[in-house]
Amino acid sequence: MNYKTIRFAVRDNIGILTLNRPEVMNALDTQMRAEILHAVKEAEKTARVLVITGKGKSFCSGQDLGDRANAADIDLERTLRDEYVPMLDAIFNCSIPTISAVNGAAAGAGANLALAADVVIACKSAFFSQAFTRIGLIPDAGGTYWLPRQVGFAKAMGAALFADKISADQASDWGMIWDSVPDEEFDTHWFGRATQLAKGPTVAYRNVKAALRQSFNNSLDEQLALEAKLQGDCGQTRDFKEGVIAFLEKRPAQFEGR
Repeated sequence: MNYKTIRFAVRDNIGILTLNRPEVMNALDTQMRAEILHAVKEAEKTARVLVITGKGKSFCSGQDLGDRANAADIDLERTLRDEYVPMLDAIFNCSIPTISAVNGAAAGAGANLALAADVVIACKSAFFSQAFTRIGLIPDAGGTYWLPRQVGFAKAMGAALFADKISADQASDWGMIWDSVPDEEFDTHWFGRATQLAKGPTVAYRNVKAALRQSFNNSLDEQLALEAKLQGDCGQTRDFKEGVIAFLEKRPAQFEGR
């Protein structure tokens, strides 16, 4: 695909998807959502980790409301069902680890796009905002799913009702994101973390994601059975054998990603 609203490239097994509409704070429009969906599927084929970040000073300002005269005419139900759901499902269910590298403001659907990734790393100047009630809406794009699971019911409710800005440090303290790092270290930090995952055991990473997510719905016995099955899968990989040999030889493992 000839991307118009994003950039996508693979470097050292790291797929880097950059939201590329800085003139509108990387707001999401129909074309961008389609291009994100396409790039995520490409990353699964060509990379071992996917990073989503933004160009310019913002990560993503959320839904592109267009000009003021037509903003209220958007069919929100159709847009969410037909455009957001496939994009968010692709990110959340991606078979490789995903990182949101939040380089600035992440508001509305942009905040929840970030939270769809497995790991969120933000620069300290970034912030998150469930800005929906400011225009008479509820959090969407997965916000009502991810927030209570990450920060608990009370903080999720406050974030949704008040629509306050949540700083990167606060988001880290709440457990909303993995890490908040100084702006001057941000690019080096997220690339280093992505490099670590790109060199890791991809089957184990995929099964970690499956096990942790299923745990919310399973009883203890069901979860123990799932762990046994997924661990059995991992035990059949070359990466497990390499990991054991490397441990015994006291050297770093050289994982093949299978």
